[in-house]
Amino acid sequence: MSALPRSYNPFAEDEEDVAPAGPGGAGGADRQRYLQQEVLRRSAATADSTTRSLSLLYESERIGVAASEELVRQGEALKRTEQMVDKMDQDLKTSQRHINSIKSVWGGLVNYFKTKPPESKPEQNGAPEYNANSRLKEAMMSSKEQESKYQESHPNLRKLNNLDNDFNKADLVSSVQRDAYPKNQQLRAYHQKIDTNLDEMSSGLSRLKSLALGLQTEIEEQDDMLDRLTKKVETLDVNIKNTDRKVRQL
Repeated sequence: MSALPRSYNPFAEDEEDVAPAGPGGAGGADRQRYLQQEVLRRSAATADSTTRSLSLLYESERIGVAASEELVRQGEALKRTEQMVDKMDQDLKTSQRHINSIKSVWGGLVNYFKTKPPESKPEQNGAPEYNANSRLKEAMMSSKEQESKYQESHPNLRKLNNLDNDFNKADLVSSVQRDAYPKNQQLRAYHQKIDTNLDEMSSGLSRLKSLALGLQTEIEEQDDMLDRLTKKVETLDVNIKNTDRKVRQL
């Protein structure tokens, strides 16, 4: 049994699996060059795939921020509606006091000695202040800081990134980090880009989780506000009907 040559390549055992690099046939150097090109091609495809995934992640985060802002505006509208209902209920009680004064002298005496309901303070600038839950606000602030990265990663907005830029970044890493990557400059740039994208994806998923939890908390709080508002509106409707009936009896 003869010993294998020192240049033996286990990937080239089957001649049919390796395409010839040129008209001269598939020599050892040609096979090695083909494998190097295949490794570079697959590394480039992986880097492009992680870049697209990162772009989709930024897009999801941008949509989440837009949904959060819309939910906050909805909370402001609910609070404004609740304050209007409270104001209507207070005005209705005042009207009932006047109706009692008109109906009888006894009603007027009762109203005279009865404690007047506290008057609500006028709203400043006509817009109530609404504060979303702290978890949602922190998540929104953290995600808004990534807006520039979304623009850079968007296919229609990002600048063209030449491989030369990746090579320059690869040259700036420390010697310890450089030892962890392949010696080939182009392959090292691809690997570093993949690692950077994966790190960004991990951070983005963490921000998306915080955003989702903040949205859940805000929705639960607004559900409670809707239940409270529904009960107030039902009570106000009953009081309006009673007041209308008293007015018709005058």
